[in-house]
Amino acid sequence: MNPILNLNEYIPDVEAHVFGDRVYLYGSHDVPNSVRFCVDDYKVFSSDIKDLIHWTDHGISYKKSQDPHSINGGEVDFYAPDCVKGNDGRYYLYYCAMGPNTVNFGPISVAVSSDPQGPFEYLGDVRYKDGRIVRDFLTNDPALINDEGRIYLYYGWGLGRDFRNRMLKPLYDFVLSKIGARTMKEIREGKPSVLSCAVCELQEDMLTVKEAPKAVLDSKTTADKNSELYHHPFYEAACIRKFNDLYYLIYSSGENNELAYAVSKYPDHGFEYKGVLISNADLGYKGNTIRKNNAGTIHGSVEEIDGRYYVFYHRCTNNTDYSRQVCMEEIFMDEKGDFAQVEMTSSGIEGALPGKGTYSAGICCNLMTPKMIHLGVGKQQSLPRISEKKGKLYLADLCAGCKIIYRYFDLSHTEKLKIVYEGDAELKVNGVLLDGNGETVMEKKTMRTICIEVVSGKCEIYELGFE
Repeated sequence: MNPILNLNEYIPDVEAHVFGDRVYLYGSHDVPNSVRFCVDDYKVFSSDIKDLIHWTDHGISYKKSQDPHSINGGEVDFYAPDCVKGNDGRYYLYYCAMGPNTVNFGPISVAVSSDPQGPFEYLGDVRYKDGRIVRDFLTNDPALINDEGRIYLYYGWGLGRDFRNRMLKPLYDFVLSKIGARTMKEIREGKPSVLSCAVCELQEDMLTVKEAPKAVLDSKTTADKNSELYHHPFYEAACIRKFNDLYYLIYSSGENNELAYAVSKYPDHGFEYKGVLISNADLGYKGNTIRKNNAGTIHGSVEEIDGRYYVFYHRCTNNTDYSRQVCMEEIFMDEKGDFAQVEMTSSGIEGALPGKGTYSAGICCNLMTPKMIHLGVGKQQSLPRISEKKGKLYLADLCAGCKIIYRYFDLSHTEKLKIVYEGDAELKVNGVLLDGNGETVMEKKTMRTICIEVVSGKCEIYELGFE
């Protein structure tokens, strides 16, 4: 079921890795109704590769207080991490400290543990042989791969705009220098642009780069305007995998709601855009052009687990980019090695949830409202949304014109559906009006998708109960 962890857990930016007979999840850590990204300590979750439904919470793996980069006496925020197994058998956690108590786009830091679930201890920052900290491009969202003993590091930030206008370039460079905490000289030395996905190889100490990082995938500022990549350029959230001797570079595109991917025969050059894996607004799925959720930031990974492929991604709640939850769908590779985009579901990898028992209303996969928005870094907006109250998810501020989708349920043996809600709204379920007790009779041949429509009035929905 999605989200895949407890409904009061907010773990976004997930990198999933199989180590031994378990798959481990490494992500940042949001909180409900937050005012900024990634404000909590890192946690690690894992599941047996034969299970993937039940996840073990290993607790805090690395505390913000362990990081040495605070400048204001407060703690840093831990942005999206990744973990790689080194050639010495230890596990290395790479991350960037961000937030109001440090310098953004600072060093890529490394922590190490003898166990994949941690606890991790601070090791150092990625650096050159002479000890200088690596600051080439914009240090953000590190991703790692151990490619038969060679360790490659990917990272970067690209924005979703084209900054190549010659007349405005001085202004753009100045703005980027402020955003990226770089000098104008550093901004101008980024080739082809500081706005790129970069790659470098690490030495055996897991800290020192062998050569200077170089651009490996274009942002909108550097992509060919006539290419498909220009419409799905690198923005952030690099993730690297190797399947069947091909390298898959997964990333959040400039659309800022979709995970896209590029493929190459080589780890450090030659990547070609291939397509979209998933959108957290279902944009692009089978040609869809309508936002089915309030679109927002996305970050995730693809992992081969026990011979099958799964995409991990996050959804946005509370109408902000700051309270995100990890979800998971099976994804399918064709004979050419390509993936087709998959849709968001409530059931996730379970196929269809049993049409019996009680479910939180907050597991809806689509929440369409009269006014669809693109979420940003501003304040939470009081529009229809998934929210949390006393540790439980519910749907808040619903109004006429809202559609709530649950995909998929097995209703073959379901007689009735009861919705627990408050308010004066009139609701329909798959076109059938609820009675005064919030119940509707389910036809045996009802589609597996449940669509709740708010016909009039306002309400908050808490639970769905099946009989």
